Amino acid sequence: LWADRDETKSLRHISAGAYIDFLMAWVSAQLNNELIFPTRPEVPFPSKFIKIVKIIAKRLFRVYAHIYHSHFHHLMSLELECHFNTSFKHFIFFVDKFALIETKELAPLAELIRQMKERRQKHT
Repeated sequence: LWADRDETKSLRHISAGAYIDFLMAWVSAQLNNELIFPTRPEVPFPSKFIKIVKIIAKRLFRVYAHIYHSHFHHLMSLELECHFNTSFKHFIFFVDKFALIETKELAPLAELIRQMKERRQKHT
């Protein structure tokens, strides 16, 4: 489901590919919005900054979960799984460090995340 302009009243059913396209455009618009991500040192971050970053992280996690669930075999056939895993690992460690996604939201990939964290602890 996709909600145009953050309005839940206009939810519409779309394909996963369309959701990802809309999401990436939305994330890009957020990142380029000077009111949310100011680039000048004298401009403060808005009070809703953390809330927006958490929404972005949660939605990006859904993309990772979808790809792992539905397309990982394609990544393997292209020998790209190591790159994808590395990208996800960095994403998860960042999200974990700054508590951007609630544990319950990470449930679809909880086992993979647990394994990544265990490997990290063995090497520290």
